[in-house]
Amino acid sequence: MSSILLAIVIGGAFGFTLDRVGATNPNFIIRMLNLTNLHLMRTILLAIGVAALLTFGGLLSGLVDPGHLSVKDAYLGVFVGGVLLGLGFAVAGYCPGTGLAAAASGRFDAMVFVLGGLAGAFGYMVTYADVKASGMLDKILGGKATLGNIAGTSYPVLMDIPGELVGLVLGAAFIAIAWFLPDRIVGAKNRTVAAE
Repeated sequence: MSSILLAIVIGGAFGFTLDRVGATNPNFIIRMLNLTNLHLMRTILLAIGVAALLTFGGLLSGLVDPGHLSVKDAYLGVFVGGVLLGLGFAVAGYCPGTGLAAAASGRFDAMVFVLGGLAGAFGYMVTYADVKASGMLDKILGGKATLGNIAGTSYPVLMDIPGELVGLVLGAAFIAIAWFLPDRIVGAKNRTVAAE
């Protein structure tokens, strides 16, 4: 029972945070994707960077048990699904997490988005055998492979370097990108001219 309660508390806190940073507003998401307002992109990059530093720093210090890590299989369907998710993200202004949080805040368009996502999941379930037979779910790049060795795990690695170091470097890079990212990329010149 306590794990269910913890999941509800963490999920509620995550949804609240998504709402507070503007991720439940499709206009913010569309502006991020068309590069006219990068506030949300900076927030996402900063969150990923901090999480990477905490996770891989915790692995190095022994505070995080590597047995809690779960590496997902790499297969062609992941890349196809990523493209479809990106297209849906751009068209709807929501991804699954932001859509659920926006629906919880009462946005009708988000409720329609969630229903569409459930219909898509049902469609995938019905066609799963055909998708599997197509080879799109066959493992590539070693399946559950990591970029570098993570101490205490037996995942195949793509490079013989410490995975914790890779995670720390990538985390720091994400934070640096978030720090130096301008407010906007598209329209910055026009905005300056209009202000003059």
